[in-house]
Amino acid sequence: MERMGSSMKKKATARQHKAEVMIAGEQLRLRLHDSKLIKDRRYHLRTYPNCFVAQELTDWLISHKEAPDRGTAVRLMQHLMDHDIVHHVCDKRSAFKDAKLLYRFRKDDGTFPFNTEVMVFMRGQRLYEQLISGRSSILQVREEQGVSYQRSFPGCQMIDWLLQNGEAESRRQGLELCRALLEHGIIQHVSLKHHFFDSALLYQFCINFRRRRRLAELLSESEGEGLGVDGAGEAGPQMQEDSTDSPFVLRRTSSQEGNSSFLSVQPSKEIWVVSSKRRGSLPSQQNGPGGYFPPAALSSASLAKCNPKSVLRRSVTCQELLSPGAPFIKRVLTVVGDAVGWGFVIRGSPPCYIQAVDPGGPAAAAGVKVRQFVYQVNGQCVLHLDYRAVTRLVMTGPRTVVLEMMEPLD
Repeated sequence: MERMGSSMKKKATARQHKAEVMIAGEQLRLRLHDSKLIKDRRYHLRTYPNCFVAQELTDWLISHKEAPDRGTAVRLMQHLMDHDIVHHVCDKRSAFKDAKLLYRFRKDDGTFPFNTEVMVFMRGQRLYEQLISGRSSILQVREEQGVSYQRSFPGCQMIDWLLQNGEAESRRQGLELCRALLEHGIIQHVSLKHHFFDSALLYQFCINFRRRRRLAELLSESEGEGLGVDGAGEAGPQMQEDSTDSPFVLRRTSSQEGNSSFLSVQPSKEIWVVSSKRRGSLPSQQNGPGGYFPPAALSSASLAKCNPKSVLRRSVTCQELLSPGAPFIKRVLTVVGDAVGWGFVIRGSPPCYIQAVDPGGPAAAAGVKVRQFVYQVNGQCVLHLDYRAVTRLVMTGPRTVVLEMMEPLD
């Protein structure tokens, strides 16, 4: 039986900590928006959108008991800077200073670095939400060698679930996905002894995506305190009870109990939604936010980069697109998502348009190009919808997405 080496365990733990930092950073970002600490600010005759002042944030962290003193607050924010969660507005400073300097969350300006690690994390969070929200979830209390483990699942049953829910086309693809989740610290064998196998061995999610994080945990975890589930089967610090305060919690609305559409607890806020065939949203700063549909494969080296500047040469209205004789042609494109995603970025509110395309992804192969406007998704007109609604349609739809696009003639 193949065993997990110590080096793999260390890598998984480090990656798991990065995932915890991303979740904590996103929760902090939403709280700061709610507190109006993030807003457009003017400095030297230039306006910087969605920024916060470092000194004001330090005061906020102390007043909200997220940090006991200013030194700890600075260390916390430096930790987020080191993980590419926040940055100085001009990217000229690599250190976080407790001063009247402007900083910004990379998710607010579309410069968040989407790499393989982030995409696997997003995929894992999406699967976790689907599994937790299901009425007959495979996550149950199970025993292995006389020890009980909460929310555990046999490896073979997880692959069955992936196939039944269209998250994998074959058992081999399901196995590769689960092994990627394990290698990136999203799931693990309950006693940390084995890699992932299509067998009756028990596994658990290492991360409770719904738990509200305290920023102080980030420093203690980075200094070596435990992550994950211990050998006795008791949940580690991140496996506490679900918190409905988390911006990552997905809930059915009362009017939607009968369908598969999910909305955020905070519908006015963007959320990271893990996705494989279904995508999450990525707000970005330009004329309007945008939805990110991760690139093609786990091993893809060419990743779609989120450019904070719009690719449109000029603003276009819905009326202009629909007017007779407009210089646009319609094209129907079928994009089949692979193990990770579709590989394109949308923006606009409304109309939505294609901001970026992964050259090695399914979208590029299907003919999706930048500057195309999204007219229909799976037969439904979305021209007058913003990126949130369009993202939701794609996210809750089938793996194969039929897009009707309006393409400029010039």
